[in-house]
Amino acid sequence: MIPKTITVGRDNKVRPVSIGGRLPLAFIGGPCAIESRDHALKMADAIGAICDKLGIPWIYKSCYDKDGRSSPDSFHGLGLDDGLKILEEVRGDSGVPVVADLSDPAWAAATGAVCDLVQVPAYLCRQTSILKAAAQTRRPVHLKKGQFMSPWNMKNSVRKIEAAGNDQILLTDRGTFFGYNMLVNDFRNFPIMMETGYPVCFDATHSVQLPTSMGDVSGGQREFIPYLVRAAAACGINALFMEVHDDPANALSDPNTVLDIRYLERVLAHAKTAHEMRLGLLDRWGEDDVHLQS
Repeated sequence: MIPKTITVGRDNKVRPVSIGGRLPLAFIGGPCAIESRDHALKMADAIGAICDKLGIPWIYKSCYDKDGRSSPDSFHGLGLDDGLKILEEVRGDSGVPVVADLSDPAWAAATGAVCDLVQVPAYLCRQTSILKAAAQTRRPVHLKKGQFMSPWNMKNSVRKIEAAGNDQILLTDRGTFFGYNMLVNDFRNFPIMMETGYPVCFDATHSVQLPTSMGDVSGGQREFIPYLVRAAAACGINALFMEVHDDPANALSDPNTVLDIRYLERVLAHAKTAHEMRLGLLDRWGEDDVHLQS
């Protein structure tokens, strides 16, 4: 199935990014949380240089409030007001769309006024009030599949967003719980979620997370990111999501899973090549991905 296309970019101040159909693979990335104005601008410049070199359309991601931290002592972000001011500056300086998490319906209007894409965290993917508030921003909604959710049940969350008048949706897999402190990726998720008619995305960095495996902090196995990215790209994703940092060991949020920016070019190049090879095969055979009949 070829999914519909959504477009991220709320005005002519940024380069719009279209996701879906047989379009080029899009990238969504940045630090997990906004750490400071200077760091945000530095990371946007560095990521932008890599994406421009590779010819990859991209969206800057960083969150002003990480409401799902394991510990009350963990860094939660700079807050709504200060965080959105920084995202607005990143947007204006880099000319790329921006996205941030929305964990409280009360944050929706302010987030939608700044962000081009509104992200619903995986833990909240069934929360009707969050989905409705995100939809009512009239921005495209980036909806992450909960670690506890089956891919076929994501259609119910999609219906909630549609019922609130929004049909610009991107569905993302970030791993599924496999017992305690472990996530696995089921690559059937992509064609199944694509049956909703919307484009799909793979969150590579959260997929290697070992949830709360270090007591009050989540561990991770970032060495597996390149393998999962190549597999997901070959399976037909429309966008790739990765959190990226210039000093992972000292990142204030998700230090065990964020991708070191020194590897970003190689990982993105692999993903782009796999995506383009798949599209080439589809063009050669003149049909969508083959669904074998039993």
